[in-house]
Amino acid sequence: MKPSVFVISITPFDADGGLDEPGLRAHLDRMADAGVGVYLGGGGSGEGFTLSDDEARRVLEIGVDQIGGRVPVRGMGIEPRTAQQMIDYIAVAATAGVDAAQIYSLDPGHGHRPTPAEVEAYLRAVLESTSLPCVVSSHQSVGYAVRPALLATLADEHPHLVGVNCSHGDIGQLVALSDAVGGRLELHVGGPMQALSCLALGGQGYLTSEANLAPRLCASVIESYAVGDLDATFSAFAGVVRLSGLLYGRGGIRATKAVLDRLGLPGGTVRPPQLTVSAEVVDEVLAHLEAAGIPALERW
Repeated sequence: MKPSVFVISITPFDADGGLDEPGLRAHLDRMADAGVGVYLGGGGSGEGFTLSDDEARRVLEIGVDQIGGRVPVRGMGIEPRTAQQMIDYIAVAATAGVDAAQIYSLDPGHGHRPTPAEVEAYLRAVLESTSLPCVVSSHQSVGYAVRPALLATLADEHPHLVGVNCSHGDIGQLVALSDAVGGRLELHVGGPMQALSCLALGGQGYLTSEANLAPRLCASVIESYAVGDLDATFSAFAGVVRLSGLLYGRGGIRATKAVLDRLGLPGGTVRPPQLTVSAEVVDEVLAHLEAAGIPALERW
């Protein structure tokens, strides 16, 4: 399994709030040109929680049509309330022709957390419903971690389980996953902060929102590591984590989209309840990028 990086892609919307299909195609071309794999329709950067079922399907279809075969194209979707919701999404993703789809952590809502037995039943139900390659998400946002031993068992039973995305501030969860499934399943961390730790533990890399703005910078972390150039790896990694802190301190994907628009690249508006950041925030982000010495856009 080779080191790799995936962008959690934005979903461009036009001025009226509709899906901007040409903008999405152009954005995906930027990602593929940089060699970055793509997750589509995610609940964070992809604003998947605002997409209708038809829009969620269309985003996947566009991704496969535009960059399929150039880089891995995967469906991400959003946290489901029930197994059936995830099963339905996986079926749509399979029909669209993506390379794989993420099985998001079950989120019953209203502060409830599923028991370990319920998490197991959920994952089994989804995996048994499909032959599409799947990646399980263990994400801190739902308030629990998927047990590494369970993932090891499921990997034994389901050959189409190909990876796990670990998004936990506690690095102990990453270590436990590496010990349980490292070398058997792809292991990526959510966000850049633990990217080097993941690689050091034998994992494959990281997922990133920052690549929406700087795909070449994000890809260079992995490219430099793969050829053993640690100085370049560390330099690129420092740029990515500084960019991450800059963006997420100023609105996250709202700021990313606004900066892309200012630079004449496909970004588009955010959908309610999110609000577009002010022009002053965009000015601040661009000034910080210049002061930090992060490479000019055309080299990203």
